[in-house]
Amino acid sequence: MTVRIVDAIHSLRPKSDFGFLDGKITEWGGSEKQPSEAEIDAEVTRLQAEYDAKQYQRDRQPEYPSMPDQLDMQYHDQINGTTTWKDAITKVKADNPKPE
Repeated sequence: MTVRIVDAIHSLRPKSDFGFLDGKITEWGGSEKQPSEAEIDAEVTRLQAEYDAKQYQRDRQPEYPSMPDQLDMQYHDQINGTTTWKDAITKVKADNPKPE
């Protein structure tokens, strides 16, 4: 995903009303001061870095067993003294490590 300028403006001035066309603010309303182009560019960079840093979470998500399956694993682990659930979760985390 690429962070959009509109997302950056909403992040910087969440209560503002504005018009946006062809990469430029065309109208500005509300009590908050309109952000400068430099502020918007910096926020786009910050939001993109934040998004990119969480790629491991998006990679892990489809690999986890469903919640009903996880609960079933936990139940049977308690009954049988096994570590099926812990092993499954550990594998997903090892296959998709969190960056340092």
